[in-house]
Amino acid sequence: MEHKLYIYNTLSRKKELFVSIHENKVGMYVCGPTVYGDAHLGHARPAITFDVVFRYLLHLGYKVRYVRNITDVGHLENDADSGEDKIAKKARLDELEPMEVVQYYTNRYHKAMEALNVLPPSIEPHASGHIMEQIDFVQKILDAGFAYESQGSVYFDVEKYNQSNHYGKLSGRNIEDMLESTRDLEGQSEKRRSVDFALWKKASPEHIMRWKSPWSEGFPGWHLECSAMGTKYLGEQFDIHGGGMDLMFPHHECEIAQNKAGLGKDSVKYWMHNNMITIGGQKMGKSLGNFITLEEFFSGNHALLTHPFSPMTVRFFILQAHYRSTVDFSSAALEASEKGLSRLMEGYARLQKLVPSSKSTIDISDLRAKCEKAMCDDFNTPIVISHLFNALPLIATIYLEFQMISEEDLNELISVFKLYLVDLLGLRTENETSNGLEAYKKAIDLLLNLRLEAKRNKDWTTSDKIRNKLTALGFEIKDTKDGFEWKI
Repeated sequence: MEHKLYIYNTLSRKKELFVSIHENKVGMYVCGPTVYGDAHLGHARPAITFDVVFRYLLHLGYKVRYVRNITDVGHLENDADSGEDKIAKKARLDELEPMEVVQYYTNRYHKAMEALNVLPPSIEPHASGHIMEQIDFVQKILDAGFAYESQGSVYFDVEKYNQSNHYGKLSGRNIEDMLESTRDLEGQSEKRRSVDFALWKKASPEHIMRWKSPWSEGFPGWHLECSAMGTKYLGEQFDIHGGGMDLMFPHHECEIAQNKAGLGKDSVKYWMHNNMITIGGQKMGKSLGNFITLEEFFSGNHALLTHPFSPMTVRFFILQAHYRSTVDFSSAALEASEKGLSRLMEGYARLQKLVPSSKSTIDISDLRAKCEKAMCDDFNTPIVISHLFNALPLIATIYLEFQMISEEDLNELISVFKLYLVDLLGLRTENETSNGLEAYKKAIDLLLNLRLEAKRNKDWTTSDKIRNKLTALGFEIKDTKDGFEWKI
């Protein structure tokens, strides 16, 4: 079956039919974290969003090179061209080497991504490992006449670039509204205009992270790293560049300008941006101090959380909304996601226990097509989830023997659930082998089997005692024709 995938291109502001630049190969670059603190829910959303994109492109048969960078240098405070490097500041406060900070939080980020079942990228380059590439890229922009050196730093000349190109075409901003008439800029006197951005910064005497360059001993600008690493690993033109909507300006706008100035062409065909996670209507983020780390979600150790939430609950919470819509966090919303995910996973588990009949009295022929249509419509995960939910009552009627399903239809239903629920949405049962959970499960099964034995022996006192004690501890127990089911 021919798949026609439509994705929303932020640059054109419309859904477009996806056509790879290199036929069956896809190059995808996604802006990863600046590793100076623990990952929070805002980091989880782009990771999960583009994990689903990655999975679906692979499912469609593309060979995908997925690059997700690690920012470990050049990202200054308040996303500006002045102030202290975020990682250097953390290193100074904690009395550590900057790369100790980078390694510690990169390890923790990877651990959180693994818990969320986010597949690792094909390549995960560090900005600090590509200084020479960034210096070369600065030189290309200088040679093209779109940058200037000032007191050892190099700045991109936005006004000159805009004379022959459109600076602001991604974010929809008008350069004329951003340019000022004066060069007397507080704290930024080495720039010609405040909208000009740093390609290379001369390091101040106290700046820890620095490298030699033709212009000064310093460090690259934050925006430059993605231009250098993206084109190094994906070529001068590639298919998809993604990230959070908060990166659209200035970060991605600057990338577009850098690539066009240095390479003479637009590098990215499709720009994709996930929307924000908000808390009380305000963007959740480190800079605002209103974030909840993923570790706090998993442990429940935060005042706004009623209890710990599993990584799969967090993933499901994010996938229940379309990636371009805003998601407002609340503990109540997470609790609802927890219940919804439990229903889906129970339905999938029940589906795998069904015994086929000689014929079907139900029709499941259009479920796969509906799910596929939703995924091909700009990765519409909430619609996919709704289709899977709609199949749960059908599964229940078969389980209770009110309906029949043939072996062919049963295999198809299992296949659809596995593909969309597990392989593409990336949802799975929690890891039962960690922290003694496998032993815990076996212990509960043992108790309930003892209860069954007591019932067979008409030892109602023991049977009721086991059930009542487990119920009091928060377990829900259901007797079935084959034995029992339980959950917390």
